[in-house]
Amino acid sequence: MIWAAPILLLLALLGAPLFTIIASGAMLGYLRSDIPLSAVAIEIFGIAEMPILLAIPLFTFAGYILSESDAPGRLVRLTNALLGWMPGGLAIVAIATCALFTAFTGASGVTIIALGALLYPALAQAGYDERFNLGLVTAGGSLGLLFAPSLPLILYGVVAEVSIDALFIAGILPGLLMMLSLSAYCLWVNRGNRVPLSSFSWPEVGRALWESAWELPLPVVVLGGIYSGFLAVSEAAAVTAIYVVAVEVAFRREIPWSRVPGIMRESMVLVGGILLILGASLASTNYMIDAEIPQQLIGLVGELVSGPTSFLFLLLVFLLALGAILDIFSALVLVVPLILPVAAGFGVHPVHLGIVFLATMQLGYLTPPVGLNLFIASYRFEQSIVRVYLATLPFLLILLVAVMLIAFWPELSLALLE
Repeated sequence: MIWAAPILLLLALLGAPLFTIIASGAMLGYLRSDIPLSAVAIEIFGIAEMPILLAIPLFTFAGYILSESDAPGRLVRLTNALLGWMPGGLAIVAIATCALFTAFTGASGVTIIALGALLYPALAQAGYDERFNLGLVTAGGSLGLLFAPSLPLILYGVVAEVSIDALFIAGILPGLLMMLSLSAYCLWVNRGNRVPLSSFSWPEVGRALWESAWELPLPVVVLGGIYSGFLAVSEAAAVTAIYVVAVEVAFRREIPWSRVPGIMRESMVLVGGILLILGASLASTNYMIDAEIPQQLIGLVGELVSGPTSFLFLLLVFLLALGAILDIFSALVLVVPLILPVAAGFGVHPVHLGIVFLATMQLGYLTPPVGLNLFIASYRFEQSIVRVYLATLPFLLILLVAVMLIAFWPELSLALLE
């Protein structure tokens, strides 16, 4: 069995599907422990008994429908009408729209691709520096993962067995902190790029509100329904999917009915991959618990750190490196089961841990040399990867300070839960 680990690692490096690597590791572990392999199938089948998982395909499908419609353009027009007159106003528009769009799609790369075509030329036309525009749109794509109904938030709740409603509430203040930090930087850098206040137009605001009248109630319905207790998360997901299809396909007719099956197929490919990884990781996690690997990890970490502060610092370094090489969904199902008991041993609240985990992982998308969003932006805007690195660096440093505040100030995440 000694040869198994190097072979699995080699297969992973060669591009073998992640769920097959995880499942193979679990099966080898069960064989070593004389546990029937049927336990793996039972664990994978067990995810079907989690009612909350209904929210994942429904929110994902709704996000894909929104991205294929003209909703992003209407959102940009509305926020520009409200904030565009400020110095650096269009930059704040980009931050707000990217965060909202990422929250609903759950994928920062989709945000860069879908909104980049709108925001990047609009920023250039408004007189913003090209390098600033490139960094802003790239960094903005990673915002929003802490806001409901973010798919990674839901997945963390499932893996960590933490209340998803509590995670939605806990992500509000940290998410706003990250947005406000970038907004303050944008205002300072572009303080000379001021559009006259007279250019603010109430008629334009009215027209933009009228255009977006059908999309504006969506966050209120989803968040209000969940936070008020009127809707469960899975029920809110169903309402969201039905509403989005009714508005964008049936009423506005921006997406033909013939295109809906294709969008559904594309979104479910993502969901299927996530569920396969989740099912295989549940089997792997149970084996690791039986083998007392978390206890061994606690002992190892205990030799390196002396308290929650040093543990969180070590965790931030680890997650930044992990986020640069592994997508957030895979990291959630692979790493969270291991670090949860370690964090509990240092008194870190599981909800706070989830917010720190996701905030740092979304920052990992921007971490050189292999952060995913860096390569997506390089491809989308036809810029060299080195230029993207340099353009994104100031935004990365600002968000890093915000993430450190989130990590070492747990009340920011937990205050609204009290």
